[in-house]
Amino acid sequence: MGKGGGCVPSKKRQPAGAPENPSGAARAAAAPAPVEEKSPSSAASQAVAPMEEIKLKVFIVFYSMYGHVESLARRMKKGVDGIDGVEGVLYRVRETLPAEVLEQMKAPEKDEWIPLISAEELVAADGVLFGFPTRYGAMAAQMKAFFDSTGQLWREQKLAGKPAGFFVSTGTQGGGQETTAWTAITQLAHHGMLFVPIGYTFGAAMFKMDDIRGGSPYGAGVFAGDGTREASEVELALAEHQGKHMALVVKRLLRP
Repeated sequence: MGKGGGCVPSKKRQPAGAPENPSGAARAAAAPAPVEEKSPSSAASQAVAPMEEIKLKVFIVFYSMYGHVESLARRMKKGVDGIDGVEGVLYRVRETLPAEVLEQMKAPEKDEWIPLISAEELVAADGVLFGFPTRYGAMAAQMKAFFDSTGQLWREQKLAGKPAGFFVSTGTQGGGQETTAWTAITQLAHHGMLFVPIGYTFGAAMFKMDDIRGGSPYGAGVFAGDGTREASEVELALAEHQGKHMALVVKRLLRP
């Protein structure tokens, strides 16, 4: 021993009870766990796919006895569907005449793939286009019966603020292409709905006098004559335009 009689402990000495040379298993347990690296492709596979945009819906609700209004409705759907993010949905209102009367009137069978609509379903629409033939310058009784069934919606003002428009069919040029539409505006007013006419947005075709053409600034229209005349291409084009016009208005209101 050196002077002072004491020994200086080595700084490298292990604490009491610790093995001087720990085994490989002990060293592995003490080592930090490795971090698993994820490849970019693995991370991308776990990424949440973006939600598909829900389309706005324009309901095309009509009554058609001989098919003239229905021809406009089908073409109108094409116009609505042509606007990105908007979808046209065809609906038929319930018939009120008995089958034997329809048979005597030689009315064709209704296309069953177009569903009947209930008043409550109107709430789901973002916009509505109503189509109907004229009866003495006003809407047909079948469409009026449908509006009469919307009393609960009126009471709760469930349709307030929804844009809506009209398209019609008449037998003659003076048979109500305008009055059939504008007398129907009262239905929208009581519900607080927004009437959307087409005005003269159809352009130069609104002024052509070469052919007989239904339609007005209030909405698309067709002349049925004695029932044998079919809608002309100009009348169908106006209906398609009205579909596009309504779809753009709905889109502007709800997704500015």
